[in-house]
Amino acid sequence: MARKNRTDRSPADKAPAENVPAEEPAGEQAPDSQVASDASGETSGRWSSKQAPVSVPALGLRGTLLFLWRQLTSMQTALVLLMLLAVAAVPGSLYPQRSVNPALTEQYLAENGRWGEILDTLGFFEVFSSPWFSAIYLLLFVSLIGCIVPRVMVHARQLRSKPPRTPARLTRFVGHTRVELPGADAEELLAAAQKSLRRSRYRTERREEARGAASVSAERGLLRETGNLLFHVSLVVVLVCIAGGQLTSYRGQITVIEGGGFSNSLTQYDSFESGAWYDSADLPSFQLTLDDFRATYNTTQTPQNFGQPTSFEADVSVVTPDGEPTTQTVEVNRPLRVEGASMYLLGNGYAPEVTLTDPEGNVVAEGPQITVPLGDTGYTSQLVMKAPDAQPEQTAVVGYFLPTGEIDENGPHSVYPDLLDPQVVVTVYQGDLGLDGDELPNAYEVDVSTLEPLTEEGEDTPVLVRLYQGEEITLPDGSTLSFDGVRRYAAFDVAHDPFERWVLIGALTAVAGLIASLFVPRRRVWVRVLPREGGGAVMEVAGLARSDDPSLEDDVHALAARLSAGQDEQTTPTDDPPSAAEDTTPGRDTP
Repeated sequence: MARKNRTDRSPADKAPAENVPAEEPAGEQAPDSQVASDASGETSGRWSSKQAPVSVPALGLRGTLLFLWRQLTSMQTALVLLMLLAVAAVPGSLYPQRSVNPALTEQYLAENGRWGEILDTLGFFEVFSSPWFSAIYLLLFVSLIGCIVPRVMVHARQLRSKPPRTPARLTRFVGHTRVELPGADAEELLAAAQKSLRRSRYRTERREEARGAASVSAERGLLRETGNLLFHVSLVVVLVCIAGGQLTSYRGQITVIEGGGFSNSLTQYDSFESGAWYDSADLPSFQLTLDDFRATYNTTQTPQNFGQPTSFEADVSVVTPDGEPTTQTVEVNRPLRVEGASMYLLGNGYAPEVTLTDPEGNVVAEGPQITVPLGDTGYTSQLVMKAPDAQPEQTAVVGYFLPTGEIDENGPHSVYPDLLDPQVVVTVYQGDLGLDGDELPNAYEVDVSTLEPLTEEGEDTPVLVRLYQGEEITLPDGSTLSFDGVRRYAAFDVAHDPFERWVLIGALTAVAGLIASLFVPRRRVWVRVLPREGGGAVMEVAGLARSDDPSLEDDVHALAARLSAGQDEQTTPTDDPPSAAEDTTPGRDTP
């Protein structure tokens, strides 16, 4: 028997006819990526896998600007700028700032030479007013504004909208529970569900569905997004108030000796700085007198605590144009407040009363001399007294004031900060004090390298003068020096920032918003009731967490059990009791 010949065909030949691309209608051309051409250039009608290159339209100026704006106002950019602002503020705490301590800044520049000049050029000694810090600050401000405004509008629409519709398949959601209630009334069950959810602070909405079913949609936790937005808005408020405070505030330092006074005028300040928008003519008018200054120190015989200060108190009298004189005790964390100014106790020290006469008996310098503590626990303080009118040469008295003095191998120093044995240990210099130059020298410093020390006749060793309170000594040139008494002085920081209160309010509001955004869960709960043939109803309950909410599943089960129990109490017992609640949450075993 002859065998039937079969011809092998390729898979393409075996393809059904309906899979073959149809011819293009007359007058239409297929895309280049779908049509192949033969060598003659005519279209063959075969399918081609080659695709024509995609041409990307140019953004143009408007598109480029829109792209940059969206990048700037994204939350990621705001976080990066916030981190950069924190990093940029670090040099402000590492290096001395001219606005805080100009003398220390100049000292740092003198000690560090070229490196100090480079840092000064980069603005590291004026960090918070430097162009690069201001640029980061402004970019962060714009980024936050551009990020917050759209979100506020979206959130406002969410607050006005109704809870979302109940999904068709509740089995996909958290804690899905299906309960059959043979004797339940659908309307009463829905009303009970809505009432229970409202009692739990849900926004609810009842909707009718197909096949006679009805559902209650509930949502709560929008306070989470409100807190998030409140945090960012408060951050903007803080930034604005800080900037406003820098422009409209002022700050100055004063030193007042016991029995002395201060009048709030620009010439009375040791140092003063103000914002660009503040006029020094607007300084509030008041007068202050330091009546008494008290300090107490630790007297326990332990090296760690002995001599440590325990309290500082300054009794002051204040006179304002509109009121009677008032008295108040100013402490470290208890400032004096008057209209338009706050006075903070900044420091204290001793002002020994020293009198210097020239060889002819003329008093050339006298009165309390403010000393500068050197930083040890015994309050060893540097004393500088200048006598530019002394004859025949200008004179300077340079040395130390010792509240409880002692001279040993460590030199002159004080062993206790209180006035147990006050002493003055000084050396007298003569020469040009350099007070006639264009630049006003520091009142508490003198360059002794340009002066000649006073010595005994025929000796080269400078005379070291040690005086106890009440003593007087005649110097080798015939002049006299006496130590007449000691007074205390207090240093105050006088400041006013009209935005200070708003910065505090903004910071506290930001903390409250942050707490709400972290701890308020946002969730949705649905209850669907379907009438059952022959009476009764079938109830489904499920929830959805919009954030981490581990208690949602238990709350859904509790709601289902509560509604079921409520219907059981209202239903007459029958031979067919309600079935137990069924948890059909995906991934959980069904009982």
